[in-house]
Amino acid sequence: MDTRVTAIPIRAAEPADIDALLRIEEAVFPGDRLTRRNFRHAVRSPSLLALVAGTPGDVRGYVFVETRRGSRAARLSSLAVAPDAGRAGLGRRLVLAAEQGARDRGCDLIRLEVRADNAGAIALYERAGYRRAGAEADYYDDGETALRFEKTLPADAVADTR
Repeated sequence: MDTRVTAIPIRAAEPADIDALLRIEEAVFPGDRLTRRNFRHAVRSPSLLALVAGTPGDVRGYVFVETRRGSRAARLSSLAVAPDAGRAGLGRRLVLAAEQGARDRGCDLIRLEVRADNAGAIALYERAGYRRAGAEADYYDDGETALRFEKTLPADAVADTR
């Protein structure tokens, strides 16, 4: 892992991060983008773990994990890394932080959907131990299929997000 990436802190998202999150979203996703309102909700919601990689004023990526009281399953609902910060291990660190956050909230399973044409994200999740659990045709606005992935989270594991 790139040492420049391991020096980037992962922390809880704050309202002041929303402009940076929108810039990353617009740079990474051609469609099906989260809006300012979505980000505002994510940062404030007690049932959504919103983590960012970076310092205030220099956010390099984010991950959102949805949890529900009484459920042992979490959902990694969004992950993005700024294009100029990609390919250095930051996505992997965010995934590990998401998994630890889900474990901390009592979850032992994490699920996600990813575009079938997003080879980079699929490879990231597979390297992190996610297994394909299905597909849903016409999931995205442009008609693309979503692949569903999941991973069992061992209770005794602690992620190294450095």
